Amino acid sequence: MRKETLHPLVILYLFTVVIPIGFNIGSVAITTMRLLLMATIVPMSVNLFSGKYGKVYPIDYLFYVHIIWASLALIVNNPGLAVQNIGSFSVEFLGGYTLARAYIRTPATFIALIRMILLLVLFALPFAVSEALNGRAAIPYWIGKIPGLWSVAQVNIEKRMGLERVQVYFAHPIHFGLFCSSVLALTFVSMRGIVSNFARYALSMAICLGVFLSLSSGALLAAILQMSLVAWAFLLRRNEARWKILIGIFVFLYVAIDLASNRTPLRVFMTYATFSSQTAYYRSIIVEWGMINVWANPFLGLGLNNWVRPGYMKDGSMDNFWLVMAVRYGIPGFLTVALGYADALYRVGRRRFAPGSQLANMKFGWMVVFVGLSFTLYTVHIWTAMYSYVFFLLGAGVWMADATDDAGQGEAVADAAERKRRVSYSRGPAAGPVHAREVQPSHARSDIAENAATDAEQDARRSPEVFTRFSDREKAGPAQRFARERDAAKYKR
Repeated sequence: MRKETLHPLVILYLFTVVIPIGFNIGSVAITTMRLLLMATIVPMSVNLFSGKYGKVYPIDYLFYVHIIWASLALIVNNPGLAVQNIGSFSVEFLGGYTLARAYIRTPATFIALIRMILLLVLFALPFAVSEALNGRAAIPYWIGKIPGLWSVAQVNIEKRMGLERVQVYFAHPIHFGLFCSSVLALTFVSMRGIVSNFARYALSMAICLGVFLSLSSGALLAAILQMSLVAWAFLLRRNEARWKILIGIFVFLYVAIDLASNRTPLRVFMTYATFSSQTAYYRSIIVEWGMINVWANPFLGLGLNNWVRPGYMKDGSMDNFWLVMAVRYGIPGFLTVALGYADALYRVGRRRFAPGSQLANMKFGWMVVFVGLSFTLYTVHIWTAMYSYVFFLLGAGVWMADATDDAGQGEAVADAAERKRRVSYSRGPAAGPVHAREVQPSHARSDIAENAATDAEQDARRSPEVFTRFSDREKAGPAQRFARERDAAKYKR
């Protein structure tokens, strides 16, 4: 695959993700990311729906409807805060998504994107190791020392395993861990055949180090789910029903746990998906009371208002992205973003590429990332730069929903391979014999001498240039021309 550089806007966007610089214009808080996306979102949105970035999918409409509905919910629930918040979250969400739809539309640019994210992860590792030991995020600290600028706040969280939890250049350690995990399957699977196996394993280990240093159960869950799905696909690579089998196992386990345990399967999942049973219990209460708020305000949600919860829950944070969407913007707000997310996975997942092709690897790596992330977002919440980045990466894979495989034949390659495996043979021929162009079998010639004379007359009429510069219809190799001239001379005599 030929190397291709990313568009400058994509490179600039990724730098605004990892270098959180902010400043104030009056009472309005602006970040470099918001400034960049405010300048690009309108023309890119127009181009998106005009078809300049390829086919327009339901995900495109659903995401824009989500922003419209969320804006309405904020206007109704928080009219004094609506303007600033609508501007910030809509630009971060739609700006990141449309940027990826605009400039990540080929296999070469997709691989270039993976390389760029990998470089940013590797660049962050020395800062992560330093922060794990001394507890200070160096990049935000240095930015905050510049007059007129601000950056993400230093998060003070208790140690885990004797180490500080690192945020490096994100608002929370969870976000740094998710950023690292987002490129794990893309590196291990999608880069197969592009870099050596040793490089893939070494880079994957470096990514896992970044995930570990975040000491976040959500990020670790994302990494474990990705590698588990990759291992499952490898072990059952000859079984075409492997994913149906996996879904069946999950359904069986869900029913078995529901029958055998006095806790719900989701609470059991929380117990094993977090570092401590206390954290798991607290998150299960968040889900329980969050749903109470959803059913109490199903249409427009609560906006930015405080949600109803027990008095002992002093912290109003809600570690569940999907639940936040439902509580804040109502059930329609949740459905529009969740269905758009699912539509992207469905359309890319149903594409069939030639087994082992580069596009098949890209598709599988991207699918694994977002299937794993779907479960992880049930245990964590994302905002600001990470919020924009997740939907940027989602948009970066939508082009595969209408892509053709490496040989340029798309789904036809996989279909042809399937038909070849199923073909049956009979004793008799399925059709008449196939002969070379302009050549008849001897039994079909009624008068050999007459045909030979005709050939001789045609040869006599041809100019000498015919055999060096002939039309497509008369193209033939030297052996065929020699045989034809010899036969013509023979019958002429």
